[in-house]
Amino acid sequence: MEQAEIGLIGLGVMGSNLALNIAEKGNRIAVFNRSPEATRKFFAEAGDLQKNIIPCETLEEFVAAIRPPRPIIIMIKAGDPVDQQMELLKPYLADNDIMIDAGNANFRDTMRRFDNLKDSGLTFIGMGVSGGEEGARHGPSIMVGGTEDSWKRVEKVLTSISAKFHDEPCVAWLGENGAGHFVKTIHNGIEYADMQMIAEIYGILRDGLKLSAPEIGQVFGKWNEGRLNSYLIEISEKVLKANDPISGKPMVDVIVDQAGQKGTGKWSVIEAQNMGVAATAIEAAVAGRILSSQKAEREAAEKILGLPQTTAMPTTDGVSFLDDLENALLAAKVAAYAQGFAVMAAASREYNWNLPMPTIAKIWREGCIIRSQFLDEITSAFTKDPDVANLIVTPAFAKLVNDTDASLRRVVSTAIMSGLSVPALSSALSYFDAYRRGRGTANLIQAQRDFFGAHGFDRVDGVDKHHGPWGSGLADFA
Repeated sequence: MEQAEIGLIGLGVMGSNLALNIAEKGNRIAVFNRSPEATRKFFAEAGDLQKNIIPCETLEEFVAAIRPPRPIIIMIKAGDPVDQQMELLKPYLADNDIMIDAGNANFRDTMRRFDNLKDSGLTFIGMGVSGGEEGARHGPSIMVGGTEDSWKRVEKVLTSISAKFHDEPCVAWLGENGAGHFVKTIHNGIEYADMQMIAEIYGILRDGLKLSAPEIGQVFGKWNEGRLNSYLIEISEKVLKANDPISGKPMVDVIVDQAGQKGTGKWSVIEAQNMGVAATAIEAAVAGRILSSQKAEREAAEKILGLPQTTAMPTTDGVSFLDDLENALLAAKVAAYAQGFAVMAAASREYNWNLPMPTIAKIWREGCIIRSQFLDEITSAFTKDPDVANLIVTPAFAKLVNDTDASLRRVVSTAIMSGLSVPALSSALSYFDAYRRGRGTANLIQAQRDFFGAHGFDRVDGVDKHHGPWGSGLADFA
């Protein structure tokens, strides 16, 4: 029997779709699931693609079915299950075989696994896959971290199954060990921010302008024809126009307002803070999901505190305010992307990854959840200046920020005066205001730190004197 080009373990929704994608693109694939029944069911339902699939019911049979050096995708729940599966695989593997974790792994786990295999003859790839079920089946964005040699072994297969943007494959080798999973983590952090910002705009339209879900869907549909064109705006329109088959109401109106999360947004925030990079839009989005989960507390608080006394939302000038909302969302998205790319740049320096920023923007243009028209502009900006300190100071984005600044201010101030929570939009505005101001207010913080803790400070005149004349205040610390 002809051996498979690649193997895959884990035939859940994502694993099954990825395996079918691999087979459909003409690659022979061996598949294994810890439940043989799941393997048999998957194979039985594969139809014409069965000719490219080798179903296996034991690990020994599975490994033997793959051409050496064997690349094996592990598509199971992240964390300990991946470590356990790797240990079960090891006895059957040979030198240069490659284990590939394609789940939503913490990049630190990926780095640990990579290091643990260094002297074993085996190697490891941490592979970020974005696009959900649909992407896995028909073409995801793929972010690869590992040795360059291991990448070359899987490049043909991964290129064949990836999404394509104007015939360019949305897959790339991004660097050693945890690079791929780190970039996927930040992708998800930007995704969190983007979704939160869209939800805040939805809240203004629903609770401020009193539009119905279908009416808001029409607004989003119009925006999707312009500079906000993106997958998330596209699906927001579809979600808002869908009706619940049980009640007949708009589907979104019968969904409980509690958002789940699996950890990648939180990891993005933690790593940003570890590296001293402000990622305030992502932080606001994670906090927003946490607050959403506290529904019982929120309902109790509303009974005690009531809703705030507010001013009326604009109604007589609805068209221009809708334009403001569109521009505000565009501006806020710029902040989220700028922060995400700044975190990746810091990580690239920290871990010596040499992350290719233009390439990352390119492979996000199709297949992934945050794909948008906007990424073409980011690609262009980083191609012209790959080492720029921040996206918002590139010529194209500096102009965009200045062009949308007034709209973002009006939307945030109007929402606040109307008692509507807009943490991500307001964090974006504050980020722009803090980043563009040459002299801020941290001099007072440094004075306070020196007063109570003798932490010292630098002087604007460069004089070599680093403590203030606080007198007895310093004694409180001693």
